[in-house]
Amino acid sequence: MSNSAQKRAIENYRSRLTKRGIVRFELQALESDRDLIRTLARKLIEEGSEGATIRRTVQQAISGESPKCGGILTALRRSPLVGADLDLLRPHEDGRSVDL
Repeated sequence: MSNSAQKRAIENYRSRLTKRGIVRFELQALESDRDLIRTLARKLIEEGSEGATIRRTVQQAISGESPKCGGILTALRRSPLVGADLDLLRPHEDGRSVDL
């Protein structure tokens, strides 16, 4: 890369990534895991809950921890309907009469 324009473009690109909190690093892995690791890295830097879910799952797998109990209850408690006084009772109806 003797071209100064190419060097400047790469420096600018890496600078923008650094501002987003993304860094470059080298690791050693099996050749067969190359695509897996690259895909995992792409998913982890994406915005949204998918990256957080993958990160949490991988951390649990590496640490050997079992998932915490009460996950569904915690999710229900975060629901926007908590505290809303909803009337969930339905009127009782006997149904219609049918001649057989």
